[in-house]
Order: sequence, then structure tokens, then C-alpha cells
Amino acid sequence: MSRTPLWAGLGGLGAVAAIAARDLTQRTHAIRRNYPVVGNLRYALERVGPELRQYIVTSNDEERPFSRDQRSWVYASSKLENNYTGFGTDNDVERGESYVIIKHRTFSDVAPSSALAHGAKGEHDDLVRLPAAKVIGRPRGRRHAFRPESVVNVSGMSFGSLSGPAIQALNHGVALAGAYQNTGEGGLSDHHRQGGDLMFQVGTAYFGCRDEHGRFDIERLVELCASAPVRAVEIKLSQGAKPGLGGMLPAAKITPEISQIRGIPLGQDCASPSRHTAFSDVDSMLDVVEQIAERTGLPVGIKSAVGDLVFWEQLAEAMVDRQRGVDFVTVDGGEGGTGAAPLIFTDSVALPFRLGFARVYATFARAGLADDVTFIGAGKLGLPDNAMVAMAMGCDVLHVAREAMLSIGCIQAQKCHTDHCPTGVATQSPWLAHGLDPQLKAVRLASYLNTLRRDLLKVSEAVGVWHPGLVDADDIELVSEARTGVPLREIYGYEHGWGSLGPDLTDEVVDLMRGLVEPEERRPQDAPTS
Repeated sequence: MSRTPLWAGLGGLGAVAAIAARDLTQRTHAIRRNYPVVGNLRYALERVGPELRQYIVTSNDEERPFSRDQRSWVYASSKLENNYTGFGTDNDVERGESYVIIKHRTFSDVAPSSALAHGAKGEHDDLVRLPAAKVIGRPRGRRHAFRPESVVNVSGMSFGSLSGPAIQALNHGVALAGAYQNTGEGGLSDHHRQGGDLMFQVGTAYFGCRDEHGRFDIERLVELCASAPVRAVEIKLSQGAKPGLGGMLPAAKITPEISQIRGIPLGQDCASPSRHTAFSDVDSMLDVVEQIAERTGLPVGIKSAVGDLVFWEQLAEAMVDRQRGVDFVTVDGGEGGTGAAPLIFTDSVALPFRLGFARVYATFARAGLADDVTFIGAGKLGLPDNAMVAMAMGCDVLHVAREAMLSIGCIQAQKCHTDHCPTGVATQSPWLAHGLDPQLKAVRLASYLNTLRRDLLKVSEAVGVWHPGLVDADDIELVSEARTGVPLREIYGYEHGWGSLGPDLTDEVVDLMRGLVEPEERRPQDAPTS
């Protein structure tokens, strides 16, 4: 009998073993590292995915919450690959509703964005300089007021919900990109200490700043903020994924490390209350805000999804005399985000970002407080078109969460709530988390943030302004069925000047951006001759 089948079989086994060894030792792809050999099938299918969807399944724009086109843009940007498209848009412009159109200007004296964005790909070694237009905490005289170096930063995602390597990648990545990371409500861990600036989030369970009875402890908060590069404190009232619900960390995801960081017992589900116990109304909340600001010197703000507007009206009214107030307001869209929640909350509780933000901004604008508050937006704003709409409506800073997860390897498997995330991002499984290499993924996050800033600068240049914060509600229209286009100002009932910076802030940010460009423009003339 021929020995050929035997040798062929041994050769096949050897090839499989070689592939498995390669997959287990490489660090680039978490899927292949966690699922050697079979994980390669995912990438093979991905390569032929567009063809399969074109003829069999769905279009590039049908998948949700992020379409194939949107995910591909994030992946390509994070890997410094070509993120351009050819042959025109595949969006259904003729029949689509609320299609975003940004109105460019023919003539402008704004300096080309290439002076701020070095390189066509936005390499992380050549940072795209795009600081925030406002100094957070300056209007209220906070001792440690600061201007974020980046208008795009990483939103709150807790260690516990995300793995240790994922948190490390995010923190190291924001350090490379000159951005900051919001800790999420799960406390401040060693994984957050990779060199990146932090915004510490105080949730309803006060993880990291609670006493033995679970009550808010200002002394522990002061000590914690002093131990790390915390630039601001955010009090989370609610979030878009589960507004008014609170959170739940299953017992299976509570490791000894998480137990120590959060101050919670092992072996029990960890439920966060739906509301705070340290305050019960706007008046008492502002007392806590001022106490934290006084003791830490840091800017203090709030994060919330938007439902009933009475709270916001009461807050603006309480701040009019400028005796007490929040330094920033983070508005989270009710579309849902990284948190797991009952379907009814994800789908139907709280307003979508654009509606919610417009109503909150209008409340502060009517009270004459728009320039005194830094407005932060969250809720699928890590895509250039959504980001530009948010900034035209009055956002000063953008927080991105799911897009940041995509940049470090998330494949939208939507298993965040099961502890079985295949890429090691949203899990506490040591086996799955080991596939995520923090150093490599940090570079990808930085590249994604850098590329998004580059695109925002390029669009600002097209509109004829120095900074995306100077794009206003008249510069963008929502087009319906290629027949009518309505400016954002008209759609959301903005009065003249709303969504824009005041004259003093406008002059300040133009001078700031000119200062970043002009030294480079003068360099050839100033250089010594040999």
C-alpha cells in the first residue's frame, strides 16, 4: 500500500502545528492568539465579506450599531492603513433621511491643516495638534483648571467591565496621543497608571472613594486624585446605555483585584444604585461639587443622559449667580454604549444624543452660561461626520468609547455582558485577555485618535475656520431624500449665536491655532544660513 497518504497526513498535521505555533506566539491579532488556526477563518471571511454582503447578506451601511463602513474606517485608521474610499459614496443619498452635509467655503484665509497634521496618514509619531477651545474650570477659578490637549478623548469604561490589558492599552494610548482617559465608575486601578492623564469618574456606588459602608468618602477621593495624574472629576448621574438604572457587575467578573479596587466582596454580584446617596437634589449636588473642587483643586462636572428637563432647568437657574456650579457637562446619548442593559433601556429610555444635547445646550444658552461651561459629548461621536455635527451644536470636547474599543481589537461581537469577549477587550477571563497585547494596541488607539483629529482639522479648513469648535449650526444641514436640506440651527431651534463660541473665546482659539502654525511657517526664514 502506498505511503503517500500517511506522509500527506503527517505533513498536514505539521502545517497545522506550525500555524498554531505562529498564532500563539504572534501579538498582533487577539483572535488568532486566543483561537489558533480556526481564528484565521475570521480574517479569510472578512476579506471576502464585501462580496458576500453585496450579493447575499447586507450592504456596508446596514449593520448596527456600527456599520461595516464605520468599523472599517476605525480599523484602517488605527492601523495607519489607507482609510480613503473610491468610486463615490455608497450611502443612499437619494432616499436617505437626515443625511449630514457639511457646507464648505470657496474662499478662506485659514492656514492649511497640513501645518498642524504632519503626514497623510496621521502617524502617531507626528501628533496632530488639536486642543480644546475652552479651559475646563477657568470660569470658576479652579486651582488646577486645564485646557485638554485633544478635543477627542476616551470615555468612561471601567476596569471590571474591560480587561486589565484593555485598560492598559487605552491609558498608554492616550499618553501617546496627548489625550486623557475617563476611568469609568469602577475605580482607579494600576492598569490606569500607564502614563496617560485621567478624568476620575464618581459613580453612584462610589468605587474607589467609599467607606466601609459604601458611602461617599471625600478623604479617600482626595487621596486617590493626588496619587495619579487626575485632571478632573466627573460625577456620573446616569449613562446612555442604562439611564436611571444603575449598573451590574456579575460575580463571575469580580476578581480579587477588582474586589480590592472597588471595595466590594468576592462571590457576589455587584449592583450600583440608580441614584446617588451623597446628594438628593440640585442644591445638595452643587454643595458636593464645590466640596470636591475645593479639596482637590480640580474641575468638577457631571455626566448624564437626558430625559426630563426639569433637572437641567434647575441646574442652570442655580448657576446663574455664578456662586456655585459645575465646570463641565457631559451629555451621553440614549442610544446605548459600552454598558450592558435590558433591551428596553438601550432602545427606548433617554433621548438620542442630538436631541438630548440640543435641549441641554439651549437651557444653558438661555441662561447666558454657554461660555462658562465646557460641553462634552458622548454617544457614537468617534466618527468624523457625527463629531462635526456635535461640535457644530456646541460640543467642546468629545468622549469616545466603542470606537476606542474597536481601535484596540473589538469586532462588535456584542458579547460584552457574557464575559466571553473573543478579543479580550470586555472580559475578565485570563485566557481571553492574554490575547490582547497592550503595547501594540496602545499604538493603534493613538493612531485612531490622531487620524480623527486630522480629519476634523481638514473639514474645519474646508469650512473656512481654524478649529472645529468654530463650525456652527449654520454650517451643517441634514438632507432628506435629496430634496430638502435644513440647517441644524432650524432643526433644533437654536437661536443666533447658539452652538458658537463667544467673541472672546473665538479670538482666543484662533490665536491658539495660529500659534501652533506660524512658528513652523516662519522656520525657513528664521533658520541660520551656513
